[in-house]
Amino acid sequence: MKIVVLAGGLSPERNVSLSSGCKVCAALRERGHEAALIDMYLGTEGDPQALFSAPIPEELTKIGRQAPDLEAVKASRAAGGESQFGPGVLEACCMADVVFLGLHGACGEDGRVQAAFDLMGIPYTGAGYLGSAIAMDKDLTKRLAAPLGVRTPKWELVRYTAADIPALTQRLELPCVVKPSASGSSIGVSIVHDRQALSAALAQCLDFGGVCVVEQYIAGREIQVGILEDRALPSIEIIPKTGFYDYENKYQPGAAEEICPAPIPADWEARLGEAALTVFHALGLSVYSRADFIVTEDGTPWFLEINTLPGMTPTSLLPQEAAAVGIGYGELCERIIEASLDAREARR
Repeated sequence: MKIVVLAGGLSPERNVSLSSGCKVCAALRERGHEAALIDMYLGTEGDPQALFSAPIPEELTKIGRQAPDLEAVKASRAAGGESQFGPGVLEACCMADVVFLGLHGACGEDGRVQAAFDLMGIPYTGAGYLGSAIAMDKDLTKRLAAPLGVRTPKWELVRYTAADIPALTQRLELPCVVKPSASGSSIGVSIVHDRQALSAALAQCLDFGGVCVVEQYIAGREIQVGILEDRALPSIEIIPKTGFYDYENKYQPGAAEEICPAPIPADWEARLGEAALTVFHALGLSVYSRADFIVTEDGTPWFLEINTLPGMTPTSLLPQEAAAVGIGYGELCERIIEASLDAREARR
């Protein structure tokens, strides 16, 4: 097949996306497909056909310790403009049999790209536009999951300005987790135990629009569950060597211990899989995803969020979970494509 791997974009998770895209593109070529890696925001010039044999930039596979400077990315696009699609992107996507969405974050994982492609008749991987949009909104996801018996920490959606921070700092319960309502890769997330740290966390979230979820802090083991083709994969436990599973610990090799399958009792595993699938179905998702949980000492899974385009980087979790049931990386990419084409066809 002729496949465009769409990555990059204009989100704080841009570098993660590019790393995912490089690995996916290389794997698809190894399996005999014509695959082209395209940065959705910067786009491409010249003959789009040449992209399907262009070298994959090795430097893009590496993820720095900090999120990218998006203003610098904007400045680097010679064409300028406000479109999220750079020059030549849509033309190349229209040439492909399918677009593999290697995008992460608010630019690509929130349903807008999916909706545009639906209108244009371009097949793509992963969930549809509506489920993607809901899953990107942490507050809305919890509102749908909680009535279905899925345990989730108490939370509050907070919209505020800098002037509101002193009052919020005094009112909100501690300890808590402060996170942007529509972001990923733990960017902007803070675990706070005192008022001073809470004030600083709220101030940091102003950079993400001043809309955040303040969530009850649950102490326990961090365990995540992938879903592939409507089945839960073996869970994976994350044990950061320092701090919590933040942006740096997610993407720097050796920063966290990742154990798959997670060393937990079978009944815990069953509860995790059931909860993950409940959320998956409630949001109307399809093909694949990854749900994040904290599991307490009694085996109770506390749902945090679900990701509709899980990372596919060299250190990402979903490929590790798939490998635990004998699905290699290249096969995983192909199965995602095949299931996605079936999902798009079913919705026509």
